[in-house]
Parts: sequence; C-alpha cells; structure tokens
Amino acid sequence: MSEELAYLGLAEAAERIRAKKLSPVEYTTALLARIERHDPQFYVFISLMPERALAAARRAEDKISAGRWRGPFHGMPYALKDIIDVEGVATTAHSRVLANNGARSNAAVAERLEAAGGVLLGKLSTHEFAIGGPSFDLPWPPARNPWNRDHFCGGSSSGSGAGLAAGFFPAALGTDTGGSIRNPASMCGITGMKPTYGRVSRRGVMPLAFSLDHIGPMTRTVRDNALMLQVIAGHDPADPASANEPVPNYSAMLGQDVKGLRIGIIRHFYTRDVVADPEQVETLDAAARLFAEAGAVTTEITLTPLQDFSACGQIILAAEAYAVHEQWLRKRPQDYGMRARERLLAGAGLRAVDYLRAVRWRLQLRDQVAAVFADIDLAMTASSMDPACRIDDDAALAANYWRQARMPFNVTGQPGLVIPAGFSKDGLPLSLQLVGRPFTEPMLYRVAQFYENATRWIERHPVGLMD
Repeated sequence: MSEELAYLGLAEAAERIRAKKLSPVEYTTALLARIERHDPQFYVFISLMPERALAAARRAEDKISAGRWRGPFHGMPYALKDIIDVEGVATTAHSRVLANNGARSNAAVAERLEAAGGVLLGKLSTHEFAIGGPSFDLPWPPARNPWNRDHFCGGSSSGSGAGLAAGFFPAALGTDTGGSIRNPASMCGITGMKPTYGRVSRRGVMPLAFSLDHIGPMTRTVRDNALMLQVIAGHDPADPASANEPVPNYSAMLGQDVKGLRIGIIRHFYTRDVVADPEQVETLDAAARLFAEAGAVTTEITLTPLQDFSACGQIILAAEAYAVHEQWLRKRPQDYGMRARERLLAGAGLRAVDYLRAVRWRLQLRDQVAAVFADIDLAMTASSMDPACRIDDDAALAANYWRQARMPFNVTGQPGLVIPAGFSKDGLPLSLQLVGRPFTEPMLYRVAQFYENATRWIERHPVGLMD
C-alpha cells in the first residue's frame, strides 16, 4: 500500500468513497495489512478485528452501490480507545482487572459511529483505566511513539495518537480527564479535540472522574476532526452530564482567515508558572506572530497560576477515581499495574472536606476564566511543555503529568484543541493548544485550520513506516 493511502485524510477518503473511486473494502484491507506489518513495533492495538471490519466494509460498499451513502463517515475505518464499549467485544481498559469484560451494549459514541457507516478496526491501547501508564507490568505492552519508538507517545489515549501518526487509521476516539486526548496529540503530532464538557455522551465509557471526563475525536487534520465531532456530538438523556445544546455545523467556519479575531495568549502558563522547553516556547511565540501578521489582535492575558488549576483538578480527579475503583482496589489490588494502583490509591486518604473545598474552588476558577474570556474570541497556550521523553525515563514520565497546561480546561469544561506546531531538533513533534468559550468548537477549528494551512506541518510523517 502506498504511503499516500496510509495517510489519506478522512475528508478526502470520504469524497473518493462517495465517488466510487475508493472502495471501503479496498481501503480497510490496505489498512489492516499495514497494521499487521507494522504494529508489532508500536503496540497500538489491544484487539484487532479484521473479520468484523471487512464485514462492515462490505456492508458499507453495498449501501453505496445501492445509492444509500450516509455521509462522510460512510465506509470510514476507525478505532476506539479500549475503555469504550462495543457490544460483544471485551472492554479491558488495558487492565488485568477487566481482561474478560465483554460489553453487553454499545457506548453512545460507538452507536453514532456505526450508524454513520463507520468501519471499526479494533480497540486501542490506553493507560490502565486511563490513569496508570505507560506500564510494563500489564497483560499488554504500552504503545510506542511512531516518531521514535524509544519515546513516550502520550496518554492515556496512547494507541489513538500513535495509530494516527503511524498511518493505521484516519480517525479514532480518545477520552480526556486531565489531558488524555491532548497529550498524545502533542506527543504524536496529530490533532486532538477535548470538546466542551457534556458535548459528547459518556454513556458506555469506563469512567475515571465523573465531573472531569470528556470524549473527543482524534485525527490527523482539522477538517477531519470537525467531521468526526459532527458524528458523535449531541444530547444523550442517558448521560446525566450531557448538554442539551444545539449541535452546530463544525465545518462552517473552515477556510476563513483570522483577521480581526481577538486571540488571548496565556504566556505565563509556559514561561513563568512552568517554564517550557525553549524550542516549545519559540514555537508558541512564532504562532502568535503568525496570527498577528495575519490580522488577528493578539494580547497576553493572565489567568490564575497554572499550579492552582492543577492542584484543584488533581484533588477532584483523585477523589472521584478512587470512588470508582474502591471495591476493586480492596478485593483485587494485585491485579492492577503498579502505576495505576499508586495513582488511584492517592484518593484513599482524601477527606470529604478536601473534595468539597476543591469543588468550590473549581467554581471560582471557572468564573474567573469566564470573565477573562468574555473579552476575547479564543486563547492560545501550550499543551505539553516538552517534546516526548524516553518511555523508560521514570523521572521524565512523572514530570509529564505536571509539565502541561491541559488540566485548566478540564476544570473549567471549555473546549481545547491541540494541533501540530513543528518539530524539535531531535525530530519529535511540538504542539499548540487553542481554547474557546463553551460550545465554540467551530471557532477553534477555524483558527486551527488557518494555522495548519499556513505551516503544513501535517504533511510530515514518521520515517521507517514506508510501505
């Protein structure tokens, strides 16, 4: 299979499929062959389902032949982080605890993707229960970074990010509780959206922290990301946190420039609160200059220090995650990997008053941020402070969890979009993060695509994966 087909975007593939210039069966077969050839190096998949995928591709092809094209996701291969339920398939959460946990029904997002004609290739590596990783004491090894397999690919949606960078599929879903979509997007040089809290149903997805969990699309381009969010967004009365808000056309602003937009730069997050790698700082400063030269009004804005958001979010996450896992931790602690067990047990010593103070603090932080965002259209800041570290560097991996600017927007629930923004001198991806007011994802896509078109970082792919 040519590299061109491996890195074909969702939008372009959809046009070819609709025009009958590309067969869903041909596309799926080619990607399955690529996965089988290269995944032994990267451990992206926990379960690959070739027979199921080919059957779905044949059904999609038959419907197209009958003139029943369902939309851009019709016949599209995709994959799911293995905390998302698919009926009849094990949802393992990458853990020995759930190794034989067969799902009895589809998650809401799996329902929507199937109804749109998608072709599920399989379930993807994650950090154990979306918190413990990368770990080497689990039934499945951790995913590796296609840009350099000795390096971390981010987490916890690790297989989603790595598989996109490797050209294994054009679209995947991840989850984000403290940055778990945006971290692998940063490490792997792909596009990851954490939508507004409640925008995408979490029904049928293994929870980590109820009030912080988000589901979102991961793709290689901005347009593809908007198309995938279009499929999965919408109210679900079976999810208590689901927002009953109209779903806009997420592609409506694509192709527009940034002239006149008010972009706030949250520079203190990465130059004062946590000092980022110089290459990452220069990348962000260059992006700010690009936007200003294109006519945007860029101003530095000041929020509460990054450490406050991190502390508030970590208290809430620890308490809620322990509530989910308490019974298993009491009865089966040995079945957890070391990293997940240690992180989950951090919640055991928290008092109710600690949690309630953090919840009140969260409301104050949310209101403070909303007041600042009332005067801008969107903001730009860092996602990760550093390029990917080595996967065997325990100290750097531990630092990865606080050397980031993602948790603030889990705390506030605002949408955050991470896109590729260049490469380090060692050839590892750099990134930037765009943040909007609640339910302003179309604006983020507009600005992100402008930057994408101006820089064309998306045209660069990992070496060593040529077919």
